[in-house]
Amino acid sequence: MLGFIGGTGPEGRGLALRLAIAGESIFIGSRSEANGVDAANSIVSITSETDSSRLIRGGTNEDCAYECDIAFVCVPYSGHKDTLSTLNQALVGKTVIDVVAPLKFTKGEISSVQVPEGSAAEQAQNVLTSSKVVGAFHNISAQDLLDPAKVIESDVVVCSDDEKAKLTTIYLAEKINNIRGIDGGNLKNSKYVEDLTALLLNINKIYKGHSSIKISGI
Repeated sequence: MLGFIGGTGPEGRGLALRLAIAGESIFIGSRSEANGVDAANSIVSITSETDSSRLIRGGTNEDCAYECDIAFVCVPYSGHKDTLSTLNQALVGKTVIDVVAPLKFTKGEISSVQVPEGSAAEQAQNVLTSSKVVGAFHNISAQDLLDPAKVIESDVVVCSDDEKAKLTTIYLAEKINNIRGIDGGNLKNSKYVEDLTALLLNINKIYKGHSSIKISGI
């Protein structure tokens, strides 16, 4: 089962929706059990006609962390470290996919936040010392993910110090139609991928679209 910690926001719900459509069982976590259940029910309403065999549940972030086999971290950066600190024990030994891109919004401009550990993914690994942390899924539009009819042609750069966790994440990325997983090397490289999110969002403002990345030559 895939768990989405802080999964009630657009990015978490969008990824959960796409992976549920691909046949994965999911658990949506939230600080509020009711919000987690509501988010799960919204996905059930979309996916129920395509496959009734998958399991879609919702509840608290703690329940999500204990129940899942693989966790996606989708919380705002402001609560990133504190949230993970409370879930350390529940995530021991698990692959944890951090999709958080630390951003700040100043006078209409979007820029990246300098994280003391280097990146949100590295911060997660520092907190979750017994988990296998991966940085991925930073550069896909949440709005596009939430629209099942939208074809997303994008690459997902995957960074981790654990090769098995990296391959697992690439496999999950490629379960979403037209998405390709790219091995981005070690976890320290996640910083560059996270920072790219700010650039893409500023491009989106200029062109009034939903940009993503494609890597050519490989």
